[in-house]
Amino acid sequence: MFDTLDRSAPSDGPSNGPFSRLPNAAGVGYKPQHFQSLLDDAAPVKWLEIHAENYMGDGGRPLAQLRHLAERFPMSVHGVGLSIGGEGPLDADHLARLRHLIDWLQPASFSEHLAWSTHDSHFFNDLLPLPYTDQSLTRICEHIDQVQTTLGRRMLLENPSSYLAFAESTWEEPAFLQEIARRTGCGLLLDVNNVFVSATNLDYRPQDYIDAYPLDLVGEIHLGGHDEDEDDHGRPLLIDSHGAEVTDPVWALLDYTLARSGPKPTLVEWDTDVPEWPLLQAEALRAAAALERVRETA
Repeated sequence: MFDTLDRSAPSDGPSNGPFSRLPNAAGVGYKPQHFQSLLDDAAPVKWLEIHAENYMGDGGRPLAQLRHLAERFPMSVHGVGLSIGGEGPLDADHLARLRHLIDWLQPASFSEHLAWSTHDSHFFNDLLPLPYTDQSLTRICEHIDQVQTTLGRRMLLENPSSYLAFAESTWEEPAFLQEIARRTGCGLLLDVNNVFVSATNLDYRPQDYIDAYPLDLVGEIHLGGHDEDEDDHGRPLLIDSHGAEVTDPVWALLDYTLARSGPKPTLVEWDTDVPEWPLLQAEALRAAAALERVRETA
């Protein structure tokens, strides 16, 4: 078990980085087309997140821009390719490249998904769900231990968006995540849009999920847009797309969550059909306003 960092501050990174923790403020997922806008007027954005796999190369403009931004903003690195929930062993080469990125960037936080995306030598361009069983629990904890030992830091684990339930699951998702954190010492990343998507698709109240969630272990909160569709029976089906504005019900769920957790680092993700900076900035302003309301009522 990796437990060299204070469990009360799961987003902490090594102290030799330019920023040792993420602020309890609004952040956005960084996209290169917004580089100059962030330098000119970042308000209210106080931190940035990148996808690890976009910055595992050597040299070039992307890394030069990232180094420049890292001098001004606390950074969070969000992995999408480790396949924490996969059946097989973690990809050693991928993990080594990730460590190289973490070592030079020294971000305030690193996170990955409770999902799998590889099978044998095949990589799937998606984050796929898995059953919550004792067997999968053991495997995931082993993978997280390996990641945290290799990186020399605590990671955060993100709850997935779900489109179906597994009959063989014997754990409820919040309890499963809490047990992973207990065994490994990792923190949690709570994506409230994923909660809303899963609750709609699987027909439960998202507020009940939040009530059962170990909010004291949360190091980041994520928000994003989703697409609306229907299943074969005409029932609502939501797709976690990160390609639209955050919907009003998800903003309301954020308010519900923050009222129970207190202020947390809160990120707006927008990864497809990326808008011009003013629209993304407006979403960040709305997240900052939600955090301010919590502070005012504390």
